[in-house]
Amino acid sequence: MNEEYIIKQLSIFSENKAGKLAAIAKIFLDTGVSIQAFNIAEANNFGVIRVIVDKPEVAFEAFAKQNYALKYTDVLAIKMQDVPGGLFEAAKLIGELNINIEYAYAFRSGEYGALIVRVANPGEAAKALKKAGIELIPAANYHF
Repeated sequence: MNEEYIIKQLSIFSENKAGKLAAIAKIFLDTGVSIQAFNIAEANNFGVIRVIVDKPEVAFEAFAKQNYALKYTDVLAIKMQDVPGGLFEAAKLIGELNINIEYAYAFRSGEYGALIVRVANPGEAAKALKKAGIELIPAANYHF
């Protein structure tokens, strides 16, 4: 039941240097994989590109063939109101449920905002969030 809300995020580890993002984007282009959400975090001379795509298995295989260090991470997408205070309301409810957010990033669609969160136990967190009336976006909305 709650598994339907667990989204496979691909984390790609790459050197932080000119041209690397273009090389990564080219792999997505060449494989016909569509990026649904995207974030880059930097640490020293390396970056972690966190991406949600429509075909995670295809992307994983393509990057593995190019010898990128990568892994899947399970994340959740919390639907937020796309208004001032939308993030506050979502974060407040998550905090009240005593769910710790390890990291997060957000995006906006034409209809709503979404907060992508990495939490310790996504299945249990999804259950608690749903029980509290928080709307989660199903993984099927991202993975076609």
